[in-house]
Amino acid sequence: MSSADNGLTRRARLALRRSGRMVRTAVVTTSGDIEKAVETFDSDVVICPFLTVRIPESVYTRWPTVVIHPGPVGDRGGSSLDWAISEDEPLWGVTALSAVGTFDSGPIWATRIFTLPRLRKSLVYNGQVANAAIECILEVADKAADPHFRPLDQESAHRPISHARARRLMRQSDRAFDWASDPEQILRHIHAADGAPGVVSTLAQRPVRLYDAHPGRSGLDAAPGTLLGRRHHAVEVACGGGTSIWVGHLSIDLGDRWSCKAPSTAALARAGIVLGTIPTTTAVAAGDAGQFTDITYRRFGPVGEIGAVEFDSYNGAMTESLCRRLTFVIRAAARQDTKVLVVRGRGHAMFSNGLHLGEIEISPEPAQQAWRTIRAINALCREILFCRQLSLVAMTSAGAGGAMLPLSADVVVATGHSVIDAHYRTMGLGGSELHSYTLPRRVGADTAHRLLEAAEPIDALEALDIGFVDHVGPDIGFDDWLTALASEYVQPERWLSTMNRTRGRLARDLADKPLDAYEFEELGEMARNLFADSLGFEAKRRAFLYKTPYPRYPEPRHPPPVPAMASPH
Repeated sequence: MSSADNGLTRRARLALRRSGRMVRTAVVTTSGDIEKAVETFDSDVVICPFLTVRIPESVYTRWPTVVIHPGPVGDRGGSSLDWAISEDEPLWGVTALSAVGTFDSGPIWATRIFTLPRLRKSLVYNGQVANAAIECILEVADKAADPHFRPLDQESAHRPISHARARRLMRQSDRAFDWASDPEQILRHIHAADGAPGVVSTLAQRPVRLYDAHPGRSGLDAAPGTLLGRRHHAVEVACGGGTSIWVGHLSIDLGDRWSCKAPSTAALARAGIVLGTIPTTTAVAAGDAGQFTDITYRRFGPVGEIGAVEFDSYNGAMTESLCRRLTFVIRAAARQDTKVLVVRGRGHAMFSNGLHLGEIEISPEPAQQAWRTIRAINALCREILFCRQLSLVAMTSAGAGGAMLPLSADVVVATGHSVIDAHYRTMGLGGSELHSYTLPRRVGADTAHRLLEAAEPIDALEALDIGFVDHVGPDIGFDDWLTALASEYVQPERWLSTMNRTRGRLARDLADKPLDAYEFEELGEMARNLFADSLGFEAKRRAFLYKTPYPRYPEPRHPPPVPAMASPH
């Protein structure tokens, strides 16, 4: 039972099914929804990974009902993680507890403690919190099957974090800061509000909500709150003590309404702020201290025979600029004297979700912006597909075009906790990313059709079973595992056999049907989706961005062509 079909809910459903349980999922928005969802279905246990509404007594007195709370034993309240991040807690936790009349006060079924990293809330929630929550959920399922188990009363339970307590909802007045403050304090406040609700502040004399903050420079001479520069989609803002921070995303007061969350430069431009008055800054060298960068390249291996490109897409959303720059970097990296090129996300829980819907929504011409971005991500897919080196893409959770992007590589690997939504249907798009060639090439035409039409997530092990990925790595120690795997592919025999197999297959396939033909068919359908709104992309995009109920999936206004599916050899 969940208030949203979010990443944690999908991951929990897949983990429970993988453990052999039969699972039913209900997305609810009111207490009445909860009663309706359970009235015709008998359950051993009702688990609520993410719930923002009160559970009726008629439900939790009939079935064991367990709420997953993102805080340690003794912590209560709807802003648990926000308070922990803003107050720089070194340790935090997740607790599974029985639903009772008072929020977060029921007996305990399971709990986990973890080190709280200094990251934005969305990364912590989808990383450490989600990992701990899944462990708790599986433990709850085991205990629900034990007739002798009784949950532990909170008053009797050990509190590993002794000062955990009930806290009220965090208000904007609690989140407020002065730009003259220390940048570490400002970063904590913005990190704690990341995802939602953002921190209300002022930039260029306009009210804004801030997200996606990064450390900046020191030794500066500027009034706090001044816009010092811009790089890619982020803006640099002066702080106290001659320092700065970078703000990658914000929403802005447009006068009659607030904008959606969008790349900072796009949001400021939409509000009429002339970006030309903000100087563009450039990193002098890779890793230049205090400069915002979302793509890096390095070499590793005994003699530097492996190249690695890492990119950072905010919660998986890829802007047109990021796609174009990533294409350029991969092209340049492939010309180095390395043998294997690794492409991966920069240590975040989400690899990619494809198009940046916020950049599209805030554009004066959303359809044109979406078209430019899809062409840019297609170019990126081509660059990986025809890479001169053995290409290895390492993915975590991904969706839509971001799930199809890795399929252009010679080798695809995933972390064990990855959840992959290999479809576009729920966003009202036919999709591109060359998927009509690369997806059936890997999984076969029938499985490709099932993934696209069923619009259901798969876990890493199913992805491995069907050939969507080639290897699944451990959740703990993934970086070391990936380094060892890349080193194996450097070995002459394995490198040659892999290249012969993948490039030979590519040559045979494209001799039968050119890649341009696949892309032409995909883009024909995408043109109808974007410019004729044939599948309701506009309404679904806005529902996602503004957190309103999703509209029903409409019938196509124009019948789309059936995409040609390559048969596996």
